[in-house]
Amino acid sequence: MKKRFLPLIFLAGIIPVLLLFASCHPKKAEVITKKIQYDVNIKSPNSNYDWWIQNLVGPQRENLVKAILQGAVSGKYKAYDYFYNPLDKKEVSRILSDTVILKIREPEPPYTQKDSLVITHIQVKDIERLRFLEEWRINPETMQFTKVIKGIAPVARRFDAEGNVRWQPLFWIFPDPKTARDLRQTR
Repeated sequence: MKKRFLPLIFLAGIIPVLLLFASCHPKKAEVITKKIQYDVNIKSPNSNYDWWIQNLVGPQRENLVKAILQGAVSGKYKAYDYFYNPLDKKEVSRILSDTVILKIREPEPPYTQKDSLVITHIQVKDIERLRFLEEWRINPETMQFTKVIKGIAPVARRFDAEGNVRWQPLFWIFPDPKTARDLRQTR
């Protein structure tokens, strides 16, 4: 007689647990936006800020940037230009070299101007920002946000011929290659 009731006792115990789990399980998150793009400083622009504000600790920042750059140069990560077109390894390497033509005036008479070609290579230390393309979702009952990174672009701090700071996004990396295709189609 006891053996006949074991399945019923098991079901009587498991059903409330399943109902409790189902009632506590959050509802499906609502999409806030499928695309939002923004820059994040990974090296603090102000030394007076607390260390963690707009900053990743040096070794972690360098390791992250190295992984992104080396992964793109080696072809481990597929890189895309700013219009979401695929780049090969050579094109990525060219992007990491910055070429500027400057007019330099001779310091002695007759003070003629000469064109000078200046080639600099973008280094890990030059990457002070990351640009993110994300999808945001929210659970309206708990206000819990979920962000899905659709793309990431290293952004280098560069100087123009007049010495002004400019921020140069180098290339995109999309974890899902379909993202680049979808973005090209919506342009």
